[in-house]
Order: sequence, then structure tokens, then C-alpha cells
Amino acid sequence: MIGIVGIVLIFVMVFGGYVLAGGKMGIILKSLPFEMIMIGGAALGAFLVANDGHAVKKALRDIAKVFRGAHWKPADYRDLLCLLFELIRLARGNPVALEEHIEKPKDSPIFSRYPRILHDHEAVDLICDTMRAASMNYDDPHQVEEVLDKRMETSKHHALHSSHALQSMADALPALGIVAAVLGVIKTMGSIDQPPEVLGKMIGGALVGTFLGVFLSYGIVGPFATRLRTVTEEDDHFYQLIREVLVANLYSHPANICIEVGRQNTPHALRPSFSDLEQALRGLKADAA
Repeated sequence: MIGIVGIVLIFVMVFGGYVLAGGKMGIILKSLPFEMIMIGGAALGAFLVANDGHAVKKALRDIAKVFRGAHWKPADYRDLLCLLFELIRLARGNPVALEEHIEKPKDSPIFSRYPRILHDHEAVDLICDTMRAASMNYDDPHQVEEVLDKRMETSKHHALHSSHALQSMADALPALGIVAAVLGVIKTMGSIDQPPEVLGKMIGGALVGTFLGVFLSYGIVGPFATRLRTVTEEDDHFYQLIREVLVANLYSHPANICIEVGRQNTPHALRPSFSDLEQALRGLKADAA
């Protein structure tokens, strides 16, 4: 909702200020379709050239995050800590029984209690693969930790690709606006024998290209890229939480300590309170009993 309010505010302030200053919208509206074809079409074409089909589809899907916000909510972080607690406790008490949960998480009664997490293949794969690796008796827990860090770095780089692609487009738009403006000037020079009032409108129309390129870059596409990067980085905290808890488990810390390490490393706005988490864990212990 706040994203929509921001977009409305941008348009109202820019064009409202222009009109209040005595500007005429007629010149802009007359030139806008042609300038938009040149600038928008060139930007879209460059975007398609710079990215493969998968990246283009992902970027189109990710744009919704600008308005929807982060996928993971505070309740999801509490559920994740509960899920990890159950898995760690099972791994400590009955490693053989753990295998059926990490090999077939969709059929696992533990994972099924947390449907939002179960539906995210990245989170499930990260948990299952790391716990499977931990059960292989590596000589040094640092080996599993290193593999985990590299995997998460790769996943985050991939997740940020849409933001980088949009930012590249935003960086190109002012230059494309200049291209459109130059074409408008060329058109004007071809009509140099016209009266000043005609030439004035033609030059004004040409300058719409420069305005449109800068406006789209810094007013629309650039903020979209920034917001998308922020949302992606916020969602990455969820996977970082998985890392913190499972790394603590690699070093054989007690299950409660592993969970507390994850809770403490969660951003304050998303962190479940100690009492809420303790109450949720007590419920799990009571159900197990």
C-alpha cells in the first residue's frame, strides 16, 4: 500500500508543481506517446538483450514484491525456530528416525505442521541438505559450515539479480532520454523555416524525451530496484537464521542454545520474544510427551 502511495505522490508533486508554475500539459501529452515508444521500447529491448528468459520472468514476478513486501513475517521466524528445534531434538535422540523427515519432507509430519515453510523449496532444501551433511560425520564442522556459506552466498546473488537488472535499466534511461531528445532536435532542425511558435513547441516536445528518461530513472525504475533489493535482503534473514541454528548444532550445543543463537541473530523487528518462543517450545515438548 505504501508503495502505491509513493507512486501517486511522485506524479502529483512533479506534474502538480509543473502545472502550478504555469506549465502546459498539452506539449507533454502530445509528445509523450512517441517519446515513450522510443525510450521505453529501447529500455525494454536492452533489458531483453542483457538477460535470459528465466531472468526476465523472475524479474517480472519479483516486481510484485515492491508492493507486497517481504515474504517472511515475524510469525514465520517463530515457526522456523520451532521446526529446527524439533529436528535437532530428533537428530540427537534418534538419528535414524530423522532420515525419513529430511529425505521426504513433504511426507514429514514435522514439516507439515509448518506449511508456509514447507512450500518454500529453498528453505526446506537448505535444512535437509545441511542436516544430511551433518550426519555424514565430517572430520571438521567447518567443512559443512563452509559449504553452507558458499551455497547461501550463491542463492543470495541469484535472488538479487532482478534488483541489479532493474538498476541497470534505471542507469540507462537518462541516456536513452537524451537519445530521444536529440532525435527531436534533428526533427526540429528539419523545420527551421517554421515560425518561432512552431519551433518552440517542437523544441519543447524534444525536451520531453530528456525529462521522461530522467523521471523514469530516478522516480520509478530506480526506486523499484532499491525497494526490491531491500525486500530481498530482508527475506535473506530467514535463511541466515537457518544457517545460525544449524551451525550451532554442528558444534553440538544443546538444542535450546542453538535456537537461542538463531533468535538473537534475527533482526529486532522480526525477532520473536523470548517468552513467546519459550511458550511455543513448551507446547512442542508437551505434545511429544
